[in-house]
Amino acid sequence: MRLLRLSVMLSAPLLLWWVVSVLAQEVWDTAGATEVNTELNLPELIDKGRYLAIAGDCEACHTAPGGKLFAGGRAMEIPRLGTLYSSNITPDINVGIGGWSLREFDRALRRGIGKMGRNLYPAMPYEAYAKITDEDMRALYAYFLFGVQPVHDAVPANRIPKPLSARWPLKVWNWLFVDSEVYQPRPDQSDEWNRGAYLVQGLAHCGECHTPRGIAFQEKAYDETGRGFLSGGPVLDGWEAYNITPDPVSGIGKWSREQLTQYLETGHVNRLAQAGGPMAEAIENSLSKMRGSDIAAMVTYLRDIPPVAGEARAPRHQRGQPASEVIIKRGNPIAVDTHPADATKTSDGARLYLGMCASCHGVDGTGTPDGYYPSLVNNSTVGAESDHNLRQAVLYGVRRTVDGHKKMMPGFANQLSEQQYEKLVNYLRRTFAAPPGK
Repeated sequence: MRLLRLSVMLSAPLLLWWVVSVLAQEVWDTAGATEVNTELNLPELIDKGRYLAIAGDCEACHTAPGGKLFAGGRAMEIPRLGTLYSSNITPDINVGIGGWSLREFDRALRRGIGKMGRNLYPAMPYEAYAKITDEDMRALYAYFLFGVQPVHDAVPANRIPKPLSARWPLKVWNWLFVDSEVYQPRPDQSDEWNRGAYLVQGLAHCGECHTPRGIAFQEKAYDETGRGFLSGGPVLDGWEAYNITPDPVSGIGKWSREQLTQYLETGHVNRLAQAGGPMAEAIENSLSKMRGSDIAAMVTYLRDIPPVAGEARAPRHQRGQPASEVIIKRGNPIAVDTHPADATKTSDGARLYLGMCASCHGVDGTGTPDGYYPSLVNNSTVGAESDHNLRQAVLYGVRRTVDGHKKMMPGFANQLSEQQYEKLVNYLRRTFAAPPGK
C-alpha cells in the first residue's frame, strides 16, 4: 500500500501538468482561431487562390519528396548558410498556419516576418512576393486557410551553424536589399506585358534562380530596370539557371515565341531544350498548369526585357556535331581502344557513350526524329558554357510529368566510377558542345 500511495503521489503532479498543458493548448488554439479571417472563406476566392498557388509554385518548396501537400519538411541547401527545412503551410492550428490572420499571412509573404515576429530566411522568396496585389494576397490566404487539408506534421529543425543562425542580421539585409512595393503596371506597356511582368517578377519569382547574386547573396536586380536581371543565376543544388534574357548568343534571343511557349508549357522542344532538375519541377507543378493567356503574357515580357550578353561565343542550342568515333568502335573488342599496357583499364568516353547512351540518343547523338529521345546535337543543356546541368543529368537523370505524360532519363551515379564519369562527360562536351564549324 505504501508503494501504491507513493506511486500515486509521484504521478499526480505529472498528471496535473498534462491536464494543464492540454487545457492551455486548447485556450491557445481557440485564441489563434479567433484571428482567422473567416469572412474570406468564399468558394470563388478559394478557387482563385488555388490557381495563384500554382502560379507561385508553392508546392515545390513546401512539399517534401513523398510527403503530404504543403506539409513542409523539404531540405534546402543554402550556400553560405546551411540546410533549411521548409515550413508546414497547411491550416493545422498547431504546426501549420491555421491560426494566422490575414495580416500575419501578408506580413510573412511580403516582408518575410513570421507569426511570432521572427525574420524568415530569404529562401522564402518574399522579395518577389512583395509585388503581389492585395486582392491576390486575400485569395492566397483564403486558399491556404480554407482550401487545403490540414496536416499535423512538424518539420525538422534547421541545420545552420550557430554563428549564422541569428535572425537580427536579416533586418539589416532586408533594409539594404529588399524593395517591398506592390507591382505597379507601366502605363507605356500593354496589359499583356504588364501581366507577364507581374507574374515573372512576382508570383513565378523567376529571378530567384535566374538572376545573379551579390556578395550578400542578394539578387542584383528585381525587374527589367536593374542591371543583369534574369541573366543567369548561381549554381544551386548542382543546377545552374541560365540566362533567359533575349540576348541572341548568351540568352534565348534566337528562340521563337512558339518555342519559348512550348518549353514553358511542356519542358521539351525538339532539338533545342529539355527541362531537368528544378526547372522540370517548376514546369511540372506550376507552368504546365497555368492558363495559356498567362504563359503568353510571360513570353511577351521575357522577349522584351533588355538583353544581357555573357561570355558565350555561340548560342548553346547551336553547338555540337553528330558523333563519329562511336561508329568505328561498334563491333570491335574493348581491348582495341583501351590502354595497350593494361587491357582492363577503363574504356574511353566514346565507348562509354556507346554502351550507356547510344541506345536512346542514337549512335551519332541525334536522337529520334520526333524528339522522344532528345538529340544531344544542338542541345541547350549539353552546349551550355558550363557543364553543371549536364553533369547533374548524367548522375541523377531527368524526370518530369506533364499532362500525364512521363519523361524519364535514368541517372548513372551508381554505375559509373569517378574516372568513367569524367571520361563520359568530357566526351559529351568535346563532341556535342563544340562551337559551330569545329
